[in-house]
Amino acid sequence: MELNFEKILNGDIRTAARLMRELDDGMPRAFETIKSLYRHTGRAYIIGFTGSPGVGKSTLVDQAISYLRAQNKTVGVIAVDPTSPFSGGALLGDRIRMQRHGTDEGVFIRSLATRGQFGGLSRSTSAVVKVMDAMGKDVIILETVGVGQDEVDIADAAHTSVVMMAPSMGDDIQAIKAGILEIANILVVNKADREGAERTAAELRMMIEMGRNSRPPGAWEVPILLTEANRNVGMDRLMEAIENHRQFLLKNNAAALHRFEQTRTRKELQNIVKGMLMEKIQWAFEGDKVFTDMVEQIIQKKLDPYTAAEKIIQQMD
Repeated sequence: MELNFEKILNGDIRTAARLMRELDDGMPRAFETIKSLYRHTGRAYIIGFTGSPGVGKSTLVDQAISYLRAQNKTVGVIAVDPTSPFSGGALLGDRIRMQRHGTDEGVFIRSLATRGQFGGLSRSTSAVVKVMDAMGKDVIILETVGVGQDEVDIADAAHTSVVMMAPSMGDDIQAIKAGILEIANILVVNKADREGAERTAAELRMMIEMGRNSRPPGAWEVPILLTEANRNVGMDRLMEAIENHRQFLLKNNAAALHRFEQTRTRKELQNIVKGMLMEKIQWAFEGDKVFTDMVEQIIQKKLDPYTAAEKIIQQMD
């Protein structure tokens, strides 16, 4: 039996939190509930913050929450944390940094564990976004786990992607290797009071300029901003840049917004199908003698895993 989705539409935190937990655990009734909620989604604006560990993402998100609340906007936050090796859940480090908003009814903070998922987000991130959206949150903030060079999933999940770096941390080299600059709508050099901040910003400007010829006419110009999140320095400019990008998508580039929705929906559908197929396969393999025999044959080098995989797929057709 599905949860009472009407309560979630009315902003009931306990019911929403229960649904998020069940979605993260993959419980069937949770997916029945999200089906009912889906048509009530699509109103929230999603902002993603990504960057290497130690750049100050959580502190910056904390300041962004305060800024949005001062504008009387309701905020949902999804902080993706490393998986606890003991419980399998999130380590909750990011939520601790935002605890001053814990008693604010206009803020809902949820930590999710990566559970082996790469790309900086959790496997249930998209579904949890839908729940917060259905609750009526004006803005949803995604904060990636901080895995470094492969945090590119955020570009498919957020309307505005903020890529953060810090001076003297080698982020400029990482950016070149990973191509992470390509996903940035806004670049932030945080901890700007440290030596080397202006140099890092100058290198980023040079790299952005080098790629100018490859961008189509009328493309968004990526701003490079310096902030000191722990002292709330530069937050006004950052939040103004986020709003400018939102207006750019809504007014100046409806086609780009539609492409974003297409990409996000396509990836969401692919992930749901892959998840369902994997679950079906795992159940099929549980206690299956043919599968167990194949494993033994592979160990004994009587069979290679590629041929075994082909046989399994043929049996499923």
